[in-house]
Amino acid sequence: MKRSEFIRNSLLAAGAITTGGGLTNTFAAEKPNDKLSDKTFNLDYAPHQGMFQNHAGKSFLDQIRFMYDKGFRSIEDNGYLNRSVEEQEKIGNLLTKLGMRMGVFVVDGGDNWKTSLTTGKKEFKDKFIETCKKSVEAAKRCNAKWLTVVPGFYERNLPYGNQFANVIDAMRAGAEIFEPQGLIMVLETLSDTPELFLQKTNETYAVCKAVKSPSCKILYDIYHMQRTEGDLIKTIDRCWDEIAYIQIGDNPGRKEPTTGEINYKNLFKHLHAKGYKGVMGMEHGNSKTGKEGELAVISAYRAEDNFL
Repeated sequence: MKRSEFIRNSLLAAGAITTGGGLTNTFAAEKPNDKLSDKTFNLDYAPHQGMFQNHAGKSFLDQIRFMYDKGFRSIEDNGYLNRSVEEQEKIGNLLTKLGMRMGVFVVDGGDNWKTSLTTGKKEFKDKFIETCKKSVEAAKRCNAKWLTVVPGFYERNLPYGNQFANVIDAMRAGAEIFEPQGLIMVLETLSDTPELFLQKTNETYAVCKAVKSPSCKILYDIYHMQRTEGDLIKTIDRCWDEIAYIQIGDNPGRKEPTTGEINYKNLFKHLHAKGYKGVMGMEHGNSKTGKEGELAVISAYRAEDNFL
């Protein structure tokens, strides 16, 4: 499942954001109450819109309440930037009341899935800067800290070194916007197509080292990296000082842990031992449909989180 599909699904469901006032007796009140909540997890896993809609209904706000009740303390919302200001504020206000964190949303001005920043063309850099500035305002509405950045595709008419320099130049421009705000853009290394400029962790690591900013770090997506390079624990350790955000998905299939080949319990134990306190984005689908599938997701995380 491509990131663009996650974003598209989020936007399609955005109209379902309601206050859910008639459901306040069904889910927990908008104030944290540990007695009403399942035990929190050892790591901070973050579901996304639609993952529990069969239990919670179409309203994203009610889905967030359900997530809280089940022990989750963060969410992800890739398409958040393209929601209305009113929707962004509703999400932010509810997260604040529940004491939950916002994970990543995508800095997407429309150029992520094509040849763009690698070209060095002013039009693409200007659009990226404009989108970064828009993202700052959106982040304030939900107290977000991390923002996903995808530099786009290769420019096949330029040598790799020139493309690398063009990406670094654009990332430095983004960091100049985010750093004074205490925000972190996390560059995601992806496996969806060979045309993507960043495909391996060491490449993204090199970009971050060249940008030299606390606001330019790595989003390490375990699913994608299992597909492109494997050797997950060694790679995480090798690039640890630049990794600021982690996402989850088993392979093959990009579903919840326990459905594929990745030993998530070992990975979670390793990350916990390293002292990781960030969000763990659940950027995957459900392996089964309906309520059964939603309960299977929760059960899988309970099982793999049981590593202490």
